[in-house]
Amino acid sequence: MSGEAGGTAQGQVSFDGLAIALVIFIMFCWGLNQVAIKIGNWGFNPMLMASGRSALGGLCVFLWCCWRRIPLFKRDDTLKPGLVAGMLFGTEFVLIFLAMDLTSVGRVTLMMNVMPFWVAIGSHFLLGERMSVRAFIGMCIAFFGVFLVFSDHVSRPGPYAFYGDLLALLSGVLWGLTTLVIKRTKLACTAPEKTLLYQLVVASLVPLPFIALSGPLIRNPDIISVSAFLFQAIFVVAFTYPLWFWMVRRYPASKLSNFAFLTPAFGVLLSGIILDEPLSWKIFAALALIGCGLLIINKPAKVSSAR
Repeated sequence: MSGEAGGTAQGQVSFDGLAIALVIFIMFCWGLNQVAIKIGNWGFNPMLMASGRSALGGLCVFLWCCWRRIPLFKRDDTLKPGLVAGMLFGTEFVLIFLAMDLTSVGRVTLMMNVMPFWVAIGSHFLLGERMSVRAFIGMCIAFFGVFLVFSDHVSRPGPYAFYGDLLALLSGVLWGLTTLVIKRTKLACTAPEKTLLYQLVVASLVPLPFIALSGPLIRNPDIISVSAFLFQAIFVVAFTYPLWFWMVRRYPASKLSNFAFLTPAFGVLLSGIILDEPLSWKIFAALALIGCGLLIINKPAKVSSAR
């Protein structure tokens, strides 16, 4: 998911058993989402899927905002950064859906989930947030995992998988840029649901010019591919994203970020279980390295108490 919850967290509570269960559930759903994208592509044009996913998900989020009376049309100078974030978000998913046509789910999941390291690099050079030695070490460990993915031939599904890997890696860069735009602009102070809607509305339009370039509109639709589409749009976008925003407001973000490694872990494992994708030792080693890197970069720094 692109973006961060805007505003400051107030009234946060301790990280209890409910929080642990919910965050694991969300990470599982986001890992399963990668499998759903692949299955949906079997039945429909990937650009049609990318557009429809954002459109239907955006409609559900809009109705949720109306029910919750979340202000969406108040003038707050977020339109321009919202459109920029939406363009980045939309292009990110164009690349992800195209990558799923070329390479395996496991490889896409690992490549795109190095996003936090792109954020760390961008924050260092663009936002003046100095990268710590620990974050640099974590980044090096994770990118060695990326190298292992590129070097693995067992899990490579075809001759064009390399290009799919590159698209997935680039999608992670765009995901990171989206996060930086949100952090740097007034989107950081607006309702997270409004920020999400900016992304979904624009993302429903970005794939449309590429539909003709990505094959027939209808491929081999069945109940499974339709269900995969509905899972992405209604469950992942319209349910787990707002649930995540609620958790960010309720629980310490540093605690939630410790579970970030579970998304690629679930994505890789589910791709093997559901799609029977070959998972070599290099893929598992890459998963361990990227997961380790995520844990290192997300671990909050110790603050020494004043004496």
